Amino acid sequence: MTRIAVLQTTTGIDPNANADHLGKAVARAAGEGAAMLFTPEMSGLLDRDRSRAAASISREENDPVLGAVREASAKHGIWTCIGSLAIDTGEGRWANRSLIIDASGNIAARYDKIHMFDVDLESGESWRESNAYRAGDHVVTVETPIGKLGLAVCYDLRFPALFEALGEARCDAIAIPAAFTVPTGEAHWHVLQRARAIEASAYVIAAAQVGNHEDGRRTYGHSLVVDPWGEVLLDMGGHEAGLGLAEIDAERIEQVRSQVPSLANRRKISN
Repeated sequence: MTRIAVLQTTTGIDPNANADHLGKAVARAAGEGAAMLFTPEMSGLLDRDRSRAAASISREENDPVLGAVREASAKHGIWTCIGSLAIDTGEGRWANRSLIIDASGNIAARYDKIHMFDVDLESGESWRESNAYRAGDHVVTVETPIGKLGLAVCYDLRFPALFEALGEARCDAIAIPAAFTVPTGEAHWHVLQRARAIEASAYVIAAAQVGNHEDGRRTYGHSLVVDPWGEVLLDMGGHEAGLGLAEIDAERIEQVRSQVPSLANRRKISN
């Protein structure tokens, strides 16, 4: 059994304040005996005003949030999955980038969100992520204290091909950090997260943004840990920020895969 910590936040528009908050969360997670901390999508800055946000978005080497998390992870000897940060690529558009930090403060893996959130909701909300962000194009896995971890971000959740690839890679767990809207969260969040865990016979760890943010948006929350059988081990609710804990059991993964060997039985389907 390996303990993990999941951070549910209401991230604001000041990266320095967010960096301080994440640094303290790393320390608290380590104090709770967690081997790894998971944070939500856009942990360093959540600002729908892109002209204002631009002044706070940096290259990796200059990002204050990344720097703070690397320092705290090394100080406290804990791995951290930064759900994502807005990173300046130097190519005219930003990346929505997950970063895995090891217990020495090194960057062990990077994943750029592949699927851009370009939608118009019945609530009147309109989002065009592709106007500012460059989509990634690589499936990423990394060895961590909880085994092989596959990476995805938020809207990626809706695209089964990515999770088929992560299942074929025999991931032990998949991180799906998010800043889900309330309407889409109420309709689809739990069922999709459970489905992805079942399909991959893997743990799903979904750290989420929650509540009313400084930029005027509202996010759904309900950070989850789901086991390979689809059972919800942790649900942090939709009202408050905080730190949750869960246990990852490597034997549970093998148990589920032996009971329902869907990964081994999968066949290619042609048109």
